[in-house]
Amino acid sequence: MSTTLAELVDPRHTAIVTQECQGAVVGPDAGLKALADEARREALPNIGRLLEVARDVDVPVIHCLVARRGDGLGSNHNAKLFEVGRSQVSITPGSPGASLVPELGPEPSDVILTRLHGIGPMGGTDLDAVLRNLGITTIVAVGVSLNVAIPNLVMDAVNASYRVVLPRDAVAGVPTEYGEAMIRNTLRMLCTVTTTDELSSAWARA
Repeated sequence: MSTTLAELVDPRHTAIVTQECQGAVVGPDAGLKALADEARREALPNIGRLLEVARDVDVPVIHCLVARRGDGLGSNHNAKLFEVGRSQVSITPGSPGASLVPELGPEPSDVILTRLHGIGPMGGTDLDAVLRNLGITTIVAVGVSLNVAIPNLVMDAVNASYRVVLPRDAVAGVPTEYGEAMIRNTLRMLCTVTTTDELSSAWARA
């Protein structure tokens, strides 16, 4: 039996999860400027819009961030990605680089989960347990990047039996064409791809 978008994202069982929307990744002084510029072009403003609507209809907002101790203890050292990360802006706990960008909050009702390891939040934080404690069965995934972390989140969530909704204009990757190809060729087979306007309308009707 087919499920409408409104049914799929019913606020009673849906949460919105932001991925690495933090200073070091999408802020004005981010280490990977090309990714930050791409995210700020469209995705970040749309994420802000979605969070406002989500909070209005009591959809839980969960921000997943990454941090690294100054001495690197507990963090990964087993891939080139982590070497790049260490050479860029600081993400020590509590620093601007490890904190949510101000335009997205956080609001008092938001949940913030920070990981020290891994390339996605499902295996690096309490995200799965928090979602299950909230009675969540659908995740709306937004943020960065379509290169690594968003596919990781989607696949881990599907493996954990969640249904995933992806607003294509609230995620970003570089180059732009690669992000679009990732959605078109891979992620659309794993989740429901929609837009900020369509999702906002579905929640407004709720």
